Amino acid sequence: MHLSPRGRLAPLAALSLATAFGLTACSTGQTSSSGADASVAPVSGKVSITYLQKQGDQQYFVDEAAGAKAKAAELGADLKVVNLGNDANKTVGEVQAAIAQKSNGLIIVVPDPAVGPQVVRTARDAKAALLTSDDQVCATGPSPTECAAGDLVPRIGFSGQQMGQQVGQRAAEEFKKAGWNAADTRIISAWKQDVTVCGDRVKAARAAFDQAAPGVQDIDVATDNTPTGAQDKVAATITANAGVKHWVVWGCNDENVQGAVTALQNAGVSPDDIDGVGLGAYLACKDWTSGKPSGMKAALFINGKDVGALSVQTMYDKLKNGKDFPKEAFAPTKMVDAATWQSAGVSCS
Repeated sequence: MHLSPRGRLAPLAALSLATAFGLTACSTGQTSSSGADASVAPVSGKVSITYLQKQGDQQYFVDEAAGAKAKAAELGADLKVVNLGNDANKTVGEVQAAIAQKSNGLIIVVPDPAVGPQVVRTARDAKAALLTSDDQVCATGPSPTECAAGDLVPRIGFSGQQMGQQVGQRAAEEFKKAGWNAADTRIISAWKQDVTVCGDRVKAARAAFDQAAPGVQDIDVATDNTPTGAQDKVAATITANAGVKHWVVWGCNDENVQGAVTALQNAGVSPDDIDGVGLGAYLACKDWTSGKPSGMKAALFINGKDVGALSVQTMYDKLKNGKDFPKEAFAPTKMVDAATWQSAGVSCS
């Protein structure tokens, strides 16, 4: 995901990184000495890494931690995983604790991008390498969307633009297959609006949908990226749009889509009148295992294990071999549905 100075997505450069764990990851092809890694010295002994994650009990991040641990074991590196939950205040304290415990490198998914500058300063002062996964962090300000490209901390994750395109395209396919009219259909686009990658995803979904099926009105719903948060906000949206017959739903993650679909079905909307396309597939699959009709028609499978493994490999290469971080590197994705999710390897516990 190549970023312009405003932090928005531009077309992805076509370069592949063949990693040691058999995953083909896409990179912008640019390297970075920004963030907190410019003065980091190579490690001669055993590499020690701390992986700090928001929402560590969410299935995606559980998988991410598992992939990170497996890769660390393969490389012979020490790895500690820390669950930050949704507590932004806990973040800096855990970063300081990791440094006190002599971690050479920190990989972080911040609960709130506003803590980014303090995290960067703390790592930089300790001469610890810093890499983000999933969400962007700006070294100089609280908002990655307003960050100069050179001040964004190197990131491992997925391309928000590509993910959004796939979601929008599949939603349009389902819309046309159902034979719905634009006049009595609405799109619910649900996401936490201060998270840059979320905005990237829903914006790209809308553009892809419009290209294939123009004319459907969009309703933006601000959420906290949780199922219950999305469900509550979407319930109010349904009440305010009583005449709508059909609903297209997408969002930043599976949580938003599942919450929205649940709100619609609780309001008496038939699953046949809901075109939900998730992002993650780790919650969508639970709808499909029930055997009951669901408004969740498909989901983009993003494998947290791949991101965790690629993050650890990238950090290890920096610490052990002095290899510069790429500005961004991406793991692959795959669209799945009720018929294909199991064969694709989706974890549904």
